[in-house]
Amino acid sequence: MAVGVLSLLAGCAAPRMSAPEAALDASMESASGRFRIEYAPRNARDAALIRQGLDAAVPKLARWGELQETVTLKVMPDHRALEDAVRQRGLDWLRAWSRYDEVFVQAPSSWGVAGATQPQINELLLHELTHSLMYQLASDRLGWSRKQIPLWFREGMASFTADQAYRWVTLEEIARHLERHPESDPVQKPDDLYRDDSNLVYGAAHYAFSFLVKRYGEDAVRGTLREMKDGREFPQAFESAVGLSPDAFTRDFIRYVRWRGFRSGRTLPSVGPPRN
Repeated sequence: MAVGVLSLLAGCAAPRMSAPEAALDASMESASGRFRIEYAPRNARDAALIRQGLDAAVPKLARWGELQETVTLKVMPDHRALEDAVRQRGLDWLRAWSRYDEVFVQAPSSWGVAGATQPQINELLLHELTHSLMYQLASDRLGWSRKQIPLWFREGMASFTADQAYRWVTLEEIARHLERHPESDPVQKPDDLYRDDSNLVYGAAHYAFSFLVKRYGEDAVRGTLREMKDGREFPQAFESAVGLSPDAFTRDFIRYVRWRGFRSGRTLPSVGPPRN
């Protein structure tokens, strides 16, 4: 497949792709950023599908801002190669992994017997590129991983942007989980649940982030990212931008779920624009 010129941008940081075949790459630029796709010759068709996915996903990132540095998307030939590249094990559901200026993507042709559909690829890329955009808007290449961004905010922002609520448990199911396990906290303490019940963790993250946007508006998200870019870590940045601590916010959200505020279709009163 001829190496073509594309157009986009995003970010990740991880080991280089190792493959027995020489790697090919294609570049792309858009109003939202610049991108490269690295792939082995046998994955040329996968790279073309990912290129189409970028065309669909990238314009939707603009609601949060623009990527600051080029993002390289690395096509992994299969799931084992993906896990090796990102140094993870036992995450059978994993299809991609994002960092500051890299996104590792399992070749769509290897997603099950029939492979991935184009809409599935588009959705995955939008989710993953939202991570990279978040990291770049919040920090630089050296500091992004030390900002203490909690999982509910990281995954919630990505899921919210990619409109993935349909993939996860419902708010009612989260409420029932909290009733059965009153000691559990899938928002503030997701680690014990992440591997065995990722659906619950991602669902809680999605709805917590949605709750944030509905109560405080998207400017609260942008403000938190700006505060981090200015040097604060997430807890201080969030409180400065939103007007309350992350712990206080997540307690509000858990109360909302426990009391089933969602049944009435209300989110709790809007409190007006964020401080900054």
